[in-house]
Amino acid sequence: MVIFTFIFGKLAKLPADGAPYSLLVFTGMVPWFLFAVALADTSSSLVTNANLLTKVYFPRLLVPMSAVATALVDLIIGMVLLLLYMAWLGYPPTFRALALPVFILLALSAALGLGLWFAALNVKYRDFQFVVPFVLQIGLYASPIGFNSTLIPEAWRLIYSLNPMVSVIDGFRWAFLGEPFRVRADGLMVSVATTVVVLLGGLQYFRRTERSLADVI
Repeated sequence: MVIFTFIFGKLAKLPADGAPYSLLVFTGMVPWFLFAVALADTSSSLVTNANLLTKVYFPRLLVPMSAVATALVDLIIGMVLLLLYMAWLGYPPTFRALALPVFILLALSAALGLGLWFAALNVKYRDFQFVVPFVLQIGLYASPIGFNSTLIPEAWRLIYSLNPMVSVIDGFRWAFLGEPFRVRADGLMVSVATTVVVLLGGLQYFRRTERSLADVI
């Protein structure tokens, strides 16, 4: 948070739309780390539990799903720290925070969808494990964590919303910081559609490779 605030807020002097820049960054980091932890744990879940998969039969889908669920623990810690920081800065949460489960679900669904692809590929191609940190590193800067998404030109906003974390981060900022942070309806629809396609595709690919996982792993 300190690094992003210094680079984007102090050096680049990007606008924070009335909120402290550190709080702008913090409200972007909390949902991003939820997504990043869920995706990283899901991607490695099958390899990590290889001994269990080869000894006991159960629906393999439970392994990556449980990895996604554990990311909620990190979210709770991050939310507590965020609320304490908001209280220190004099920014009490509003009723909009009741909408947070929608954006949390969107982030977890996106992480699960990608994680199912990566988990199955990681079993078949062990070197694929090095791709995941690279994807997360790109996503860190491709998502509006250190800046407000309104800086993206209007002509590119819908394309930018193909990254589901754009709507998730915008949603967290709208929920905690209120106006002028908004979630664009068309952008949210694009993010949801992208997440559904990735999730259904991940489920289909995982199901197709599920039977051979124990043999390959």
